[in-house]
Amino acid sequence: MITIENDYLRVNLAAKGAELQGLFSKETNIEYLWNADSKYWGKHSPVLFPIVGSLKNDSFIYNGKNYALPRHGFARDHVFSVEKISETEAVFTLSQSEDTLKIYPFYFELKLRYRLIDRKLNLTYEVINNGTDELLFSLGAHPAFAVPNTPDTTYSDYYLAFNSDDKLTYWELNDGLVANTTSNIELNGHKLELRHELFYNDALVFKTLQSNCISLLNTKNDFGLHFHFEDFPFFGIWAAKDAPFVCLEPWCGVADGVDHNQELRHKEGIIKLSPNENWLRFWEVECF
Repeated sequence: MITIENDYLRVNLAAKGAELQGLFSKETNIEYLWNADSKYWGKHSPVLFPIVGSLKNDSFIYNGKNYALPRHGFARDHVFSVEKISETEAVFTLSQSEDTLKIYPFYFELKLRYRLIDRKLNLTYEVINNGTDELLFSLGAHPAFAVPNTPDTTYSDYYLAFNSDDKLTYWELNDGLVANTTSNIELNGHKLELRHELFYNDALVFKTLQSNCISLLNTKNDFGLHFHFEDFPFFGIWAAKDAPFVCLEPWCGVADGVDHNQELRHKEGIIKLSPNENWLRFWEVECF
């Protein structure tokens, strides 16, 4: 386990998946991250790469050849190299290998950089095309936050506050694939009250979210967090059935649609990166 910390936060990280595994506030004495209880879901905050969500038939076609990839890709199950560690920063790197090239025929370098800035944890993703062909990929975040996170609250005391949206339109999922139907949720003062039933049919998938900050708050005390993200065209909100957490998931990419032809080049949200170019995105969480 790798730990970085400052006067306000202590963060635990693992080389496997370069995964965030603890987000503790020294001021509030609260652990804000989900504890990965396998009874519900045994992960904390996996990186989704080189795909987000499910592929149709768990496979894609590239240059006339079929390749199989599991849901959310493979990066979360690989051990990253630790490139840098300081008191308040850690950088992890994953590159192609003989194993990855068999299922994903691209050369790449994926970096995750964790930095503490006062009461905020910043996670920056960098993808570098170190091959000679165009790199096709998607990337997403999947942090799970504990709900409740204090003993005097219950799940139904919590809500999500959106800084711009007053109505949510989400795309429904059909066996993990994006269906052709949508549903709407009217927000009360930009607030979505959390209840387990929201996620009984899988994640809520958004393609037109206007907000770039979602706050996890409750009606019983003043503790919570602000989750800030930029330039992610898709977003997912999810929890396992009746589980005491909620995932806030900014995505550059999305699961295949039910009518997708499986061609990777035609995949919705696929990013196309030229040789020797790099790509950056970040999210940031502020605990209080």
